[in-house]
This record gives sequence, structure tokens and C-alpha cells, in this order.
Amino acid sequence: MSIIAWVVLGLISGFIASKVVNKTGEGVVLDIVLGIVGAVVGGFLFHLVGAAGVNGFNIWSMFVAFVGAVVVLVVKHAVMGRSRSLA
Repeated sequence: MSIIAWVVLGLISGFIASKVVNKTGEGVVLDIVLGIVGAVVGGFLFHLVGAAGVNGFNIWSMFVAFVGAVVVLVVKHAVMGRSRSLA
């Protein structure tokens, strides 16, 4: 994937994940970073269970990045001591 595709994938998946976990979002730049890091983390986690990770700009990759971004956000909030509202 190109850099532009990674940024767009990161923006969309990071934005959705931050809205689900925080209800407020993290901001455009942090959403992009969160989505890209989430794609890497999600790809690693999905690889551990035998599923495909990020393999292009498609719905599956968006789902993998979203799951990874949610994991990153939950860990971030646990480490930083913020309350998280998943309900």
C-alpha cells in the first residue's frame, strides 16, 4: 500500500475507534497515528490467531485496523489512568 493509502486507512479506522472508545475523538493527527499503529497491532494480533492482517485498502483491512486501534486506545487509557467508556 502507498503512504496515502496508509494515511487514509489510519484516519478512517482511528477516527471510528476513537469515537467508539472515547465518544469524543482524539483529533485528526492522533486519529491517523492511532489508525496506522492500530493497523500494525491488529495485523499482529490477527496473525497470531491465523487470520489475514492488513492486505490492502479494503473492508477487511479497515476492520483489522479498527480492532487494533481499539486495543491501542484501551491500553493507552489503562496506562494513563483515564476512564474509558465502552458502553
